[in-house]
Amino acid sequence: MGGKVGVRRKQGQAPHAVNAKAQAAKPAESTRIAKAIAHAGLCSRRDAEAWIAAGRVTVNGKVLASPAFVVAPGDKITVDNKPLPEAQAVRLWRYYKRRGLVTSHRDPQGRKTVFEVLPPDLPRVVSVGRLDINTEGLLLLTTDGELARHLELPSTGWLRRYRVRAHGRVTQEALDRLREGITLDGVHYGPVEARIDREQGSNLWLTISLREGKNREVKRIAEHLGLTVNRLIRVSFGPFALGELAEGAVEEVKRRVLADQLGAKLAEEFGLFEAAKARRGRRR
Repeated sequence: MGGKVGVRRKQGQAPHAVNAKAQAAKPAESTRIAKAIAHAGLCSRRDAEAWIAAGRVTVNGKVLASPAFVVAPGDKITVDNKPLPEAQAVRLWRYYKRRGLVTSHRDPQGRKTVFEVLPPDLPRVVSVGRLDINTEGLLLLTTDGELARHLELPSTGWLRRYRVRAHGRVTQEALDRLREGITLDGVHYGPVEARIDREQGSNLWLTISLREGKNREVKRIAEHLGLTVNRLIRVSFGPFALGELAEGAVEEVKRRVLADQLGAKLAEEFGLFEAAKARRGRRR
Protein backbone atom coordinates (compact mmCIF):
# COMPACT_ATOMS: atom_id res chain seq x y z
CA MET A 1 0.00 0.00 0.00
CA GLY A 2 2.99 2.30 0.16
CA GLY A 3 4.39 4.11 -2.83
CA LYS A 4 4.34 7.35 -4.69
CA VAL A 5 2.81 10.32 -3.03
CA GLY A 6 0.25 12.11 -5.19
CA VAL A 7 -0.27 15.82 -5.64
CA ARG A 8 -3.64 17.51 -5.86
CA ARG A 9 -4.14 19.70 -8.88
CA LYS A 10 -7.01 21.19 -10.80
CA GLN A 11 -7.88 19.43 -14.02
CA GLY A 12 -5.54 20.49 -16.81
CA GLN A 13 -2.97 21.96 -14.42
CA ALA A 14 0.58 20.66 -14.35
CA PRO A 15 1.48 19.03 -11.01
CA HIS A 16 4.11 21.67 -10.33
CA ALA A 17 2.04 24.66 -11.42
CA VAL A 18 1.91 27.64 -9.09
CA ASN A 19 -1.13 29.68 -8.11
CA ALA A 20 -1.01 33.11 -9.69
CA LYS A 21 -0.84 34.71 -6.24
CA ALA A 22 2.09 32.57 -5.12
CA GLN A 23 5.57 34.05 -5.00
CA ALA A 24 8.92 32.34 -5.29
CA ALA A 25 9.64 30.52 -2.05
CA LYS A 26 12.68 31.54 -0.04
CA PRO A 27 13.78 29.01 2.60
CA ALA A 28 13.67 30.41 6.13
CA GLU A 29 16.96 28.64 6.81
CA SER A 30 19.50 26.58 4.90
CA THR A 31 18.08 23.21 3.92
CA ARG A 32 18.46 20.55 1.27
CA ILE A 33 16.67 21.35 -1.96
CA ALA A 34 14.54 18.18 -2.01
CA LYS A 35 13.30 18.96 1.49
CA ALA A 36 12.48 22.55 0.50
CA ILE A 37 10.40 21.32 -2.44
CA ALA A 38 8.56 18.83 -0.23
CA HIS A 39 7.82 21.52 2.37
CA ALA A 40 6.29 23.62 -0.40
CA GLY A 41 3.74 20.84 -0.86
CA LEU A 42 4.51 20.01 -4.50
CA CYS A 43 5.41 16.38 -3.89
CA SER A 44 7.20 14.01 -1.55
CA ARG A 45 10.94 14.30 -1.00
CA ARG A 46 11.42 11.12 -3.02
CA ASP A 47 9.57 12.61 -5.98
CA ALA A 48 11.54 15.84 -5.59
CA GLU A 49 14.77 13.85 -5.87
CA ALA A 50 13.50 12.30 -9.11
CA TRP A 51 12.57 15.73 -10.49
CA ILE A 52 16.07 17.01 -9.67
CA ALA A 53 17.69 14.00 -11.36
CA ALA A 54 15.58 14.75 -14.45
CA GLY A 55 16.93 18.32 -14.59
CA ARG A 56 13.62 19.98 -13.77
CA VAL A 57 14.88 22.07 -10.84
CA THR A 58 17.07 25.18 -10.87
CA VAL A 59 18.55 27.32 -8.11
CA ASN A 60 19.57 30.86 -9.03
CA GLY A 61 19.32 29.95 -12.70
CA LYS A 62 21.50 26.82 -12.56
CA VAL A 63 20.08 23.34 -13.20
CA LEU A 64 20.70 21.06 -10.23
CA ALA A 65 22.11 17.56 -10.47
CA SER A 66 22.05 16.55 -6.79
CA PRO A 67 19.19 16.45 -4.24
CA ALA A 68 21.81 17.03 -1.55
CA PHE A 69 22.34 20.63 -2.70
CA VAL A 70 21.74 23.04 0.19
CA VAL A 71 19.66 26.14 -0.49
CA ALA A 72 19.78 29.25 1.65
CA PRO A 73 17.43 32.15 2.34
CA GLY A 74 17.29 34.36 -0.74
CA ASP A 75 17.96 31.58 -3.26
CA LYS A 76 15.57 31.55 -6.21
CA ILE A 77 14.18 28.07 -6.81
CA THR A 78 12.19 26.99 -9.86
CA VAL A 79 10.58 23.73 -10.93
CA ASP A 80 10.02 23.43 -14.67
CA ASN A 81 10.80 27.13 -14.97
CA LYS A 82 8.07 28.05 -12.48
CA PRO A 83 8.86 29.64 -9.09
CA LEU A 84 8.59 27.33 -6.12
CA PRO A 85 5.42 28.37 -4.24
CA GLU A 86 5.53 29.55 -0.67
CA ALA A 87 5.18 26.76 1.84
CA GLN A 88 1.71 26.71 3.39
CA ALA A 89 0.77 26.20 7.02
CA VAL A 90 0.91 22.50 7.86
CA ARG A 91 -2.58 20.99 7.72
CA LEU A 92 -3.97 17.45 7.58
CA TRP A 93 -7.28 16.03 6.31
CA ARG A 94 -9.07 12.69 6.48
CA TYR A 95 -10.50 11.69 3.11
CA TYR A 96 -12.70 8.74 2.15
CA LYS A 97 -11.28 7.53 -1.15
CA ARG A 98 -13.73 5.57 -3.26
CA ARG A 99 -12.82 2.65 -5.52
CA GLY A 100 -11.81 3.46 -9.08
CA LEU A 101 -9.58 6.44 -8.28
CA VAL A 102 -5.81 6.47 -8.73
CA THR A 103 -3.70 7.99 -5.93
CA SER A 104 -1.32 9.78 -8.24
CA HIS A 105 -0.87 13.30 -9.57
CA ARG A 106 -0.85 12.01 -13.13
CA ASP A 107 -2.00 8.70 -14.60
CA PRO A 108 -0.48 7.62 -17.95
CA GLN A 109 -3.57 5.49 -18.63
CA GLY A 110 -5.87 8.49 -18.27
CA ARG A 111 -7.77 7.12 -15.28
CA LYS A 112 -9.39 9.59 -12.89
CA THR A 113 -7.20 10.53 -9.94
CA VAL A 114 -8.02 11.37 -6.35
CA PHE A 115 -6.78 14.90 -6.87
CA GLU A 116 -9.21 15.61 -9.69
CA VAL A 117 -12.26 15.01 -7.52
CA LEU A 118 -11.29 16.78 -4.31
CA PRO A 119 -13.31 19.87 -3.30
CA PRO A 120 -12.13 22.94 -5.25
CA ASP A 121 -11.60 24.97 -2.06
CA LEU A 122 -8.97 22.55 -0.76
CA PRO A 123 -5.40 23.91 -1.03
CA ARG A 124 -2.59 22.10 -2.80
CA VAL A 125 -2.08 18.78 -0.97
CA VAL A 126 -0.11 15.55 -1.12
CA SER A 127 -1.26 12.15 0.07
CA VAL A 128 0.27 10.17 2.89
CA GLY A 129 1.23 7.04 1.00
CA ARG A 130 -1.38 5.70 -1.38
CA LEU A 131 -4.27 3.30 -1.84
CA ASP A 132 -4.45 1.28 -5.04
CA ILE A 133 -7.27 1.81 -7.51
CA ASN A 134 -9.52 -0.92 -6.11
CA THR A 135 -8.98 -0.06 -2.44
CA GLU A 136 -11.29 2.38 -0.67
CA GLY A 137 -11.30 4.07 2.69
CA LEU A 138 -9.11 6.40 4.68
CA LEU A 139 -6.49 8.44 2.86
CA LEU A 140 -4.67 11.22 4.71
CA LEU A 141 -3.91 14.44 2.84
CA THR A 142 -1.51 17.18 3.89
CA THR A 143 -0.08 20.46 2.64
CA ASP A 144 3.46 19.36 3.54
CA GLY A 145 5.35 16.61 1.71
CA GLU A 146 7.81 16.27 4.59
CA LEU A 147 4.98 15.52 7.01
CA ALA A 148 3.60 12.97 4.53
CA ARG A 149 6.99 11.29 4.38
CA HIS A 150 7.23 11.12 8.17
CA LEU A 151 3.74 9.67 8.62
CA GLU A 152 4.07 6.99 5.94
CA LEU A 153 7.43 5.59 7.04
CA PRO A 154 7.21 2.15 8.74
CA SER A 155 9.61 3.46 11.39
CA THR A 156 6.84 5.79 12.59
CA GLY A 157 5.18 2.60 13.85
CA TRP A 158 1.59 3.59 13.09
CA LEU A 159 -0.82 0.74 12.55
CA ARG A 160 -2.82 0.57 9.32
CA ARG A 161 -6.11 -1.28 9.83
CA TYR A 162 -8.24 -2.76 7.03
CA ARG A 163 -11.65 -4.38 6.75
CA VAL A 164 -11.38 -7.15 4.20
CA ARG A 165 -14.06 -9.14 2.40
CA ALA A 166 -12.59 -12.22 0.78
CA HIS A 167 -13.90 -15.31 -1.00
CA GLY A 168 -12.81 -18.58 0.58
CA ARG A 169 -12.14 -20.04 4.00
CA VAL A 170 -9.25 -19.76 6.43
CA THR A 171 -8.73 -20.73 10.06
CA GLN A 172 -7.91 -18.34 12.87
CA GLU A 173 -4.85 -20.48 13.57
CA ALA A 174 -3.50 -19.73 10.08
CA LEU A 175 -4.12 -16.03 10.63
CA ASP A 176 -2.39 -16.10 14.01
CA ARG A 177 0.81 -17.41 12.37
CA LEU A 178 1.06 -14.13 10.45
CA ARG A 179 2.11 -12.44 13.69
CA GLU A 180 5.60 -13.81 13.07
CA GLY A 181 5.81 -12.17 9.64
CA ILE A 182 6.01 -13.93 6.31
CA THR A 183 8.19 -13.97 3.19
CA LEU A 184 6.45 -14.31 -0.19
CA ASP A 185 8.32 -14.40 -3.49
CA GLY A 186 11.41 -12.99 -1.83
CA VAL A 187 9.55 -10.08 -0.18
CA HIS A 188 9.42 -10.09 3.63
CA TYR A 189 6.30 -8.76 5.33
CA GLY A 190 6.45 -7.85 9.00
CA PRO A 191 4.06 -8.99 11.72
CA VAL A 192 0.39 -8.92 10.74
CA GLU A 193 -2.57 -9.01 13.12
CA ALA A 194 -5.64 -10.68 11.60
CA ARG A 195 -8.95 -11.96 12.88
CA ILE A 196 -12.13 -13.41 11.41
CA ASP A 197 -15.11 -11.14 12.04
CA ARG A 198 -17.90 -13.10 10.37
CA GLU A 199 -18.88 -15.35 7.50
CA GLN A 200 -21.19 -14.11 4.76
CA GLY A 201 -22.15 -16.83 2.32
CA SER A 202 -18.98 -17.92 0.54
CA ASN A 203 -17.15 -14.84 1.81
CA LEU A 204 -15.36 -13.93 5.01
CA TRP A 205 -15.04 -10.52 6.64
CA LEU A 206 -11.64 -10.04 8.26
CA THR A 207 -9.87 -7.26 10.11
CA ILE A 208 -6.20 -7.06 9.15
CA SER A 209 -3.71 -4.70 10.77
CA LEU A 210 -0.12 -4.04 9.71
CA ARG A 211 2.57 -1.41 10.11
CA GLU A 212 4.49 -1.45 6.83
CA GLY A 213 1.87 -1.05 4.11
CA LYS A 214 3.96 -2.47 1.25
CA ASN A 215 2.47 -2.54 -2.24
CA ARG A 216 -0.57 -4.89 -2.38
CA GLU A 217 0.48 -6.40 0.96
CA VAL A 218 -3.01 -7.35 2.16
CA LYS A 219 -4.01 -8.94 -1.16
CA ARG A 220 -0.78 -10.90 -1.49
CA ILE A 221 -1.04 -12.28 2.02
CA ALA A 222 -4.68 -13.20 1.40
CA GLU A 223 -3.75 -15.01 -1.82
CA HIS A 224 -1.10 -16.97 0.10
CA LEU A 225 -3.88 -18.10 2.45
CA GLY A 226 -6.08 -19.20 -0.47
CA LEU A 227 -8.39 -16.18 -0.25
CA THR A 228 -9.50 -13.82 -3.00
CA VAL A 229 -10.08 -10.27 -1.81
CA ASN A 230 -13.16 -8.66 -3.36
CA ARG A 231 -13.44 -5.61 -1.14
CA LEU A 232 -10.73 -3.78 0.79
CA ILE A 233 -11.38 -0.79 3.06
CA ARG A 234 -8.76 1.04 5.08
CA VAL A 235 -10.51 2.04 8.29
CA SER A 236 -7.65 3.66 10.19
CA PHE A 237 -4.12 4.96 9.82
CA GLY A 238 -2.39 5.33 13.17
CA PRO A 239 -4.63 7.38 15.48
CA PHE A 240 -6.79 8.64 12.61
CA ALA A 241 -9.95 6.64 11.83
CA LEU A 242 -12.41 6.63 8.95
CA GLY A 243 -15.26 6.77 11.46
CA GLU A 244 -18.55 8.02 10.02
CA LEU A 245 -16.90 9.84 7.11
CA ALA A 246 -19.03 9.45 3.98
CA GLU A 247 -17.55 8.23 0.71
CA GLY A 248 -15.82 11.14 -1.03
CA ALA A 249 -15.98 13.37 2.05
CA VAL A 250 -13.00 15.36 3.39
CA GLU A 251 -12.62 16.52 6.99
CA GLU A 252 -9.72 18.49 8.42
CA VAL A 253 -7.89 17.23 11.49
CA LYS A 254 -7.61 19.97 14.10
CA ARG A 255 -4.08 21.28 14.48
CA ARG A 256 -4.02 20.64 18.22
CA VAL A 257 -5.00 17.00 17.57
CA LEU A 258 -2.24 16.65 14.98
CA ALA A 259 0.25 18.28 17.36
CA ASP A 260 -0.74 15.88 20.14
CA GLN A 261 -0.23 12.86 17.89
CA LEU A 262 3.11 14.06 16.55
CA GLY A 263 4.50 15.01 19.94
CA ALA A 264 5.96 18.34 21.00
CA LYS A 265 9.29 18.01 19.15
CA LEU A 266 7.81 17.25 15.73
CA ALA A 267 4.90 19.65 16.23
CA GLU A 268 7.41 22.42 16.80
CA GLU A 269 9.50 21.32 13.82
CA PHE A 270 6.45 21.52 11.54
CA GLY A 271 5.41 24.91 12.89
CA LEU A 272 2.12 23.82 14.46
CA PHE A 273 2.68 25.85 17.61
CA GLU A 274 3.53 28.98 15.61
CA ALA A 275 0.32 28.59 13.59
CA ALA A 276 -1.72 28.35 16.79
CA LYS A 277 -0.06 31.49 18.19
CA ALA A 278 -0.78 33.38 14.98
CA ARG A 279 -4.46 32.41 15.10
CA ARG A 280 -4.76 33.55 18.71
CA GLY A 281 -3.14 36.84 17.80
CA ARG A 282 -5.64 37.48 15.00
CA ARG A 283 -8.56 36.89 17.39
CA ARG A 284 -7.41 39.63 19.77
